[in-house]
Amino acid sequence: MRISDLLKRDTIILNMSANDKASAIDELVKNLDKAGRLNNAADYKKAILAREEQSTTGLGEGIAIPHAKSEAVKTPAIAFGRSESGLDYEALDGQPTHLFFMIAASAGANEAHLATLSRLSTFLMDEAFREALLKAQSEEDIIAAIDKKEQEQLEKEAAEKAPAKDGYDILAVTGCPTGIAHTFMAADALKDEAKKQGLTIKVETNGSGGVKDQLTPDEIKNAQAIIVAASTKVEMDRFSGKKVIEVPVTDGIRRPKELVEQAKSGNAPVYKGTGEASGSEKNQEKGKKGGSFYKHLMNGVSNMLPFVVGGGILIALSFLIDIDLNNEFAQMLMDIGGGTAFALMIPVLSAFIAMSIADRPGFAAGMVGGLIAFNGEAGFLGGLIAGFLGGYIALLVKKLLAGMPQSLAGITTILLYPVLNIFFTGMIMLLFVTPLSAINNGLESWLGGMGTTNMMLLGIILGGMMAIDMGGPINKAAFTFGIAMIDAGNFGPHAAVMAGGMVPPLGIALATTFFKRKFTKQEQEAGKTNYILGASFITEGAIPFAAADPGRVIPSAVVGAAVAGGLTALFGIGLPAPHGGIFVVGLVSGGWFMYLLAIIVGAIVTATMLGIWKKKTV
Repeated sequence: MRISDLLKRDTIILNMSANDKASAIDELVKNLDKAGRLNNAADYKKAILAREEQSTTGLGEGIAIPHAKSEAVKTPAIAFGRSESGLDYEALDGQPTHLFFMIAASAGANEAHLATLSRLSTFLMDEAFREALLKAQSEEDIIAAIDKKEQEQLEKEAAEKAPAKDGYDILAVTGCPTGIAHTFMAADALKDEAKKQGLTIKVETNGSGGVKDQLTPDEIKNAQAIIVAASTKVEMDRFSGKKVIEVPVTDGIRRPKELVEQAKSGNAPVYKGTGEASGSEKNQEKGKKGGSFYKHLMNGVSNMLPFVVGGGILIALSFLIDIDLNNEFAQMLMDIGGGTAFALMIPVLSAFIAMSIADRPGFAAGMVGGLIAFNGEAGFLGGLIAGFLGGYIALLVKKLLAGMPQSLAGITTILLYPVLNIFFTGMIMLLFVTPLSAINNGLESWLGGMGTTNMMLLGIILGGMMAIDMGGPINKAAFTFGIAMIDAGNFGPHAAVMAGGMVPPLGIALATTFFKRKFTKQEQEAGKTNYILGASFITEGAIPFAAADPGRVIPSAVVGAAVAGGLTALFGIGLPAPHGGIFVVGLVSGGWFMYLLAIIVGAIVTATMLGIWKKKTV
C-alpha cells in the first residue's frame, strides 16, 4: 500500500487558517469529516486529544503528526495541512510547526495500513523532503513529492533485500535473550556496515516476535561467510561446512566493521555441526568456547522470563490488593503467580539450559533436575546446576551409546536417552539438593540480616552491574540474582537492579536535552526515545551512545546507576515485580516517591557527568 492510497487531494489543505494547536486539530478533523473518511467527527477528535494528552505529537523540525486509531474512522486516511507562518503546536523543540499530517487509522486497520503510516513518519525526518512540501504550489505537487520519496525508499529497500545473481555475499543471524533491542540494533549495524563495504547481506533476526527474514538453504550455500551475533540459542547445524563467525550480540552492535571485514576476508573457522571449528584460528575458538556458558545460561533465562514477569507482577498485584491475602481475588492472583508461574520458573530455566547444551535429549533431564531443585528448596543455584548437569549428562549418554547398532537407533532415541538422562540427572540432584538448599537458605538469611550499610553496598554493586554492559553478561547476572531474591521473598535487591537498569537511558535522555551542544542532531533525536526506554526498564537504549563514546558514557552510566541502587537500599525500598519499570512503581514497598527519587537522582548524576565530560560537537 502506498501513502498516496491514503492521502488524496480532498484531504489536503495548502493554507491552513488555524493559529494555535486546538484550531489546527479542529481544521484537520473537519477536513477528514468533510471528505467522508469519518463515521463520527466528535469521537475521532476525542481520540486525537486523548493521544495528545499522553505527549505532544509536535515532533519538532516544523512537523506534527496527530494520530488516532478509532472506530470513529470509516476509511483509513491521512489529512495534510500546511501553515506558511507556522503556529505553536507545543512541539518538542519549542519551534513553530508548519507541516501537519493527521493520521486516521480505523479500529480494524491491517498491518499494511500501519506499515504505510509508519513509513511516512520516517520520510519526514528528511530535510530535503520537508523542504519540497513547504515549496509545493498545489495539491498535485504535494502528492508528487510524497510519491517520489516513497518510490526512492521502496527501491532502496528492494535493493537491500535483492541478492546478487549467486546469492548474498554474507549472511548474518542476530538474537538476544529478550529479543527487544539488541537483536535489531545488531542487525541494523551489520546491514549499514556491509553497505559501506559494497557487500550484499541478509540478516535473520531472532526477536521477541519470532524469527524474521529466515535464511534459506540456497542462501546459506552461496554465502561467503556467516556472522552469528547472538546471545541466545540459534539453529547452527544448517551452517555445517560454512565459514562462521560466532560472537555475542553486543559485538554486532559495537564492532560491525571488524566482523564484516573478517567475513569478507574469509578468515573464519569452518563450522562442523558439532560445536567445534577447524583451522588454526585459536583465538576465535577460544572466544567461542568462552561464550558458550553465557549462551546456555541466557537460553534458560530468556525462556524463563515470561514466567518471571507474568508471575511476578501477579504476585505484586495480590499484595497490593491485600497484603494478608484474606481477599479471595488476591489469593487467586497469588495461586496463579506464586503457586504456578513461579513454581515453573526453575524447572523451565534448567530445561532450556540443558536443551541449549544437548538439544532435545537434554530437555527432559533438565526439567526433572530443575523440579527436584525447586521441591528441595535449592533455589536458583540448584536450578542452574540442574540445567548444566542435565545437558552434559545427555551429551555423555549420547557419546556412550554412539556404538549402538543402527537397527536399535529408534529405541535408543525414544527409550534409552530419556530413561538414562533423567535417571542420572535425578540421582545426582537428589544427592546435591540438601547441601544446595543449605547454601541457598544461608544466602537468604545473610541478606535478610544485612544492616543498612551492607545493604547499601549491595545496592551500589547491583545498580552498577546493570550499567557496565547494558544487557550483556554482567547486566544479566545482576538481573538473575534479583529474580532469585524475589523468589526467596527478599524484594530489596531487585529494587536496586531495576533502578540501576533504568538510569543509563534516562541519564542519556536528560543529557541530550539539557546539554544539546555536546550531542549531534541525530543523537538528540535518539535521546528522546531513551525517556521511554528508560522508563520501561530497557537499558539497551543506552547502547548506541556507549558504542560511540564508551570512555565517557559507560563510566557516567555506571556511577549514576550505582547511586540509584545504593539509594534504594538506603530508603528501604522493596520491589516484588521483576520487570515493568515506571509502570510497576506503585507496587514498591517503602514508598514509591522515594523510589522515583532514587532513580531521578541517579539519572541526574549520569546526565551531569556526561554534560561536563563530553566535548562539544562541531
